[in-house]
Amino acid sequence: MSEPEAADIRVEVAYARPDVQFLVALTLPSGSTVATAVRQSGVLERFPDIDLNRQPVGIFARVCPLDQVLRDGDRVELYRPLTADPKTMRRQAAR
Repeated sequence: MSEPEAADIRVEVAYARPDVQFLVALTLPSGSTVATAVRQSGVLERFPDIDLNRQPVGIFARVCPLDQVLRDGDRVELYRPLTADPKTMRRQAAR
């Protein structure tokens, strides 16, 4: 008797710039990684300036490695480099 196949998982991949937002829902095999989701999403083709070797990625605002295994319902996020220090910006706004 054969083992039942693992269920597929549903995840989202999100990337945002000031001028555009990207969000796509995917269905992937159980055991898929963050890297798999990013590549399957098409975000790298749409935004060729993304460099996965330098830009952090995360799941629900928590930075994680590209080989992190995904769970059903996860949202993979690609983070842009900061253009200003958030603490400095808050201090300036408070003045």
